[in-house]
Amino acid sequence: MAKINLLDKQVAELIAAGEVVERPASIVKELVENAADAGATSIIVEIQGGGIRLIRVTDNGSGIERADVANAFLRHATSKVRVSEDLSHITTMGFRGEALASIAAMCRVELLTRTREEVAGTFYSIAGGEEERLEDAGCPVGTTITVRDVFYNTPARMKFLKKDVSEGNSVAAVVEKAALANAGVAFKFIRDGAVKLQTPGDGQLISAVRCILGREFAEGSIPVRYQQGQLVLEGCICKPFIARGSRTMQNFFINNRFVRSKTCMAALEEAYKNMLMIGKFPSCVLNVTIPPYEVDVNVHPAKIEVRFANEKSIFDLVYYGCKTALGASSLQPEIKAEDVKYSPFSISQSQEIPRQERMSASQYRLVVSELPEKKAEVYSPVSNRTQPLAAERLSFTEKPVPRSVSPTGEPMRVPSLQPSAATAVLESENFLDETYDLRKKPMLDIEAEPEQVPQPMPQDPYENARLIGELFDTYLVLQNEDQMILIDKHAAHERLLFNRLTSGGIAGEKQLLLAPVSVKLTPDEHAAILDNLKLLSDAGIAIENFGDGFVVVREVAPVLAKTDLELVVTELAQKLLSYNHHLLPRQLEDLYHTIACKAAIKAHDKTSSLSLKQLVTLLREDGSATHCPHGRPVAIRMSRYEIEKKFGRLG
Repeated sequence: MAKINLLDKQVAELIAAGEVVERPASIVKELVENAADAGATSIIVEIQGGGIRLIRVTDNGSGIERADVANAFLRHATSKVRVSEDLSHITTMGFRGEALASIAAMCRVELLTRTREEVAGTFYSIAGGEEERLEDAGCPVGTTITVRDVFYNTPARMKFLKKDVSEGNSVAAVVEKAALANAGVAFKFIRDGAVKLQTPGDGQLISAVRCILGREFAEGSIPVRYQQGQLVLEGCICKPFIARGSRTMQNFFINNRFVRSKTCMAALEEAYKNMLMIGKFPSCVLNVTIPPYEVDVNVHPAKIEVRFANEKSIFDLVYYGCKTALGASSLQPEIKAEDVKYSPFSISQSQEIPRQERMSASQYRLVVSELPEKKAEVYSPVSNRTQPLAAERLSFTEKPVPRSVSPTGEPMRVPSLQPSAATAVLESENFLDETYDLRKKPMLDIEAEPEQVPQPMPQDPYENARLIGELFDTYLVLQNEDQMILIDKHAAHERLLFNRLTSGGIAGEKQLLLAPVSVKLTPDEHAAILDNLKLLSDAGIAIENFGDGFVVVREVAPVLAKTDLELVVTELAQKLLSYNHHLLPRQLEDLYHTIACKAAIKAHDKTSSLSLKQLVTLLREDGSATHCPHGRPVAIRMSRYEIEKKFGRLG
C-alpha cells in the first residue's frame, strides 16, 4: 500500500494558506499592503470582534479590472512579478500572489471594485476557495474587500486565536505600522463602530507620529536625514530623556516595508551609548532606502524579515545617521508645568476662572474710588475663613508694600520671607553679586505683568547664563534670560572628564605623586594591567610593575589626584580581565567611564563657588555634555513662562 499521498487541492490550499494567514492581523496587513500598492491616498480599515467576525478594507486606489477579478484569487497570480529577474527588483509591498488566495481559502470574502476607465463596478464573492458570485455593481473608483468569519472552515486554527481584545490590538498595531510607513496616505481605523485612529495623510512623518506615538514623542523627537552612497536613512528618533523601558516603540522600515532587524536595532542603541540609563531603550521611526537588489525580502512568508547583501553598511548607516542627529540637537530635558487648577475645596467657587487684568496702581485706586460705599468683595478660594492657614503661621512677617492698596483704600500688607539658612549660605559663598535677592523685591507687585506666551529657549543653554547658587550641595542653579537651568554637578563633571578622556586631552597632564600608591592584584589582574600600560597612561594613570603581583602608581592627571587610586586600579584591572585583554571601542569607553566616574565631583560634596563657576565655563566650552555616561541628563531647563504658570500668575 502506498505511503505517500498526493494531497487534494482543498487540503493543499489550507496548508499553504496557514503560512500567510496566522490571525486577523495577517489578513489586514496583506489587504492594506495591496491598497498601498494600488496607489491609494485614503485607506479605511474596519473590524468587528477583533477582526474574527468582520474585516473591511476600503481604498481609493486604481481598482481591479473585471477581467482580472477572478484571477486575483488564484494562487501565485500577481501583477508585480513576471520573470525570475523581477525578484531582485521588487519595489512593491506584495508580490507573491498568495494573499488573496490564502484569505479566500479560510474566510468568506466579498470584493467591490472599479477602475477609472470602467463605467460599472464589479461585485465578487468567494468562500472557502469556491467562487459564488460575479456581477455588476455601483461603486466609486477603488476597492473594498470585506472578510467575514475568519477560519470558519478550519476549527483547528480557530481555537488558537486569542480573545477579541488581543486580536483587535494586533490589528491596530498593523494599521499603525502601515500609517507610519505611508505618511502620504490618510488612514482611518474603526474598531467595533468607534474611530480609534485617523491620520491626515499630508506627507509629513511627524503628523503620523503625533497621531500614533503621541504628542510627547512628537515634541521630543529629533529629525534624521543621512545618506551614505546609495543608502538613505530618514525618519526621527527620540531625545534620550523620553526613552522607554522597552523596545516596543522602535519602528524600522526598509523601502517603506516594516521589518524586524537586529542589525538596525543594534546600530540605534549603539548610537545612544552613554546617553541612556540602564534599562532604557530609544524609540524611533526610521526608514532605510536601499536599492532593491541589495536586500532580499523573500525570506519569510509574512515578509517581516529581510536579508541584506552587506549588513555592515546598514549598521554604519543607522549608527552614524542617528549619532549625527543626536550631536546636532539640544538634548536637555525641559520641565513643563501642568495646567493650573484652582482650589476645589470651596463649594461657592465659581466655575469660571477669574481673568487677571493689567492695570497700574493709580488706575486701580481710581477704579476703587468709584465703587459704591459697600465694601468690594474680594475673590477667595475658601469662603468665610476665620483661622489663618498653617503656612501663614510659620516664619512670615507683615511688611507694607508701597503703591499697593486693598479694595477699601487701605495699604495692603503682604507676607515677606525672613532671611533663611539658604540665603546665609549664598552670602557666605560670595554669590550675592550674582544672586537675585528675594528680600529686595516684594512677593506681589500689581504692576508686574508676566509674559503671556512662552519664549523660545536659547540655542546655547549656557550662553549668558548667570550662576545663582547651589541647591542641596548637588545642583547648580543658573538663570539664562527667561529660563532657569538646574545642573547636576556630578553628572556634568563626569561627562566633561569622559569627553576629555575619549579625545586624549588628559594624556599629557600627568603630575608626580608625593607618595606613590602601590596596589596588590591577583596574577590575572596583574597581567591584564601590564598588557595595557600604554592605554592607562593615555587615560591619565602612569603605572609601573613592582613585581610579586604589585603595581605602583607614580603619576596621574590632576583630576585623579584626590581619588582612591587603589580602588580605581583594581576596578580597571577587573574590567580588563573580563575583556580577555582584547579591547573593542565600546569596552575602551567603559574604562574611560570608570575613570571619569571616580574622578568627578560627588553629589553632596562641598564645592567652592570658584569651582562651580569653572564647571559652568567648561560646560559652555564643551557644548556636547548633555548626558553623563550613565545616560542621566546633565541639566534640565524650565522657562519663566512655565514657572509663572505654576504659580498661577498668568491670566
